[in-house]
Amino acid sequence: MARYWNLIKNISNYHLHFMDKLGIIKDDPLIFIAKNNIKFEVPKRLHHEFKEIFMENAYSIGLMKTIQKNATIIDIGANVGFFTMFAASQYPDCTIYSYEPIYSNFQQLVKNKELNNTKKIHCFHRAVCGHNGMIKINFNKTDSFTTAATIISGNGDDNTDSVDVSCMKLSDIFKENNIENCDLLKLDCEGAEYDILYNTPKEILNKIDQIAIEVHRGNNGRENLSSLKKFLLKFDYRLFQFADKTHMLWCAR
Repeated sequence: MARYWNLIKNISNYHLHFMDKLGIIKDDPLIFIAKNNIKFEVPKRLHHEFKEIFMENAYSIGLMKTIQKNATIIDIGANVGFFTMFAASQYPDCTIYSYEPIYSNFQQLVKNKELNNTKKIHCFHRAVCGHNGMIKINFNKTDSFTTAATIISGNGDDNTDSVDVSCMKLSDIFKENNIENCDLLKLDCEGAEYDILYNTPKEILNKIDQIAIEVHRGNNGRENLSSLKKFLLKFDYRLFQFADKTHMLWCAR
């Protein structure tokens, strides 16, 4: 029941979800309207991801501190922008910097951004990792909106294709956008979270108030939850996890 209560709280035209579920409507995409009059498209392929964010509050449920209305938020692994739209709906006047490396996803991200052109949403077709230049992303090009693109080789049997994309460091996001403080960093980047964080200098981590991380196991010895926790504790973050959501880690100062 909590999922449906979240849906009703978060989405003003929530009835579309039930009409779609019952087969009464066949629209693809569905256009939902969230709080703060945020509009966005949900392709059928991504209805599960929509439910994770707007019905299960996947990234926000474990936050330990209140996000201010005029917050600065960085969304790495933005996909088509559901968390970006969630953040824009929940935190009025926030500024969001959204990064997505897969072009089909990025196109839909921009489409959703353009439905909300008065909001301070900035979209970038770039990967984020531990260096600047180019990086190979493994993905399945037959999937209309991939949710499993990764820099980790051999991670996912369906990722039979790859593409070279422009990449940048987290520290350069701060420099390029003149960010003095980040209220929330959201990371869902299929294993790149280690490369990103381990190569971010202390002076930048000190500017990040909270982090929500979807954690994936990588190929190297330090690419695991235990090593990531030890690293973050060095920078005075408090850590939190739910016992039944060990793939998610929340950090706060």
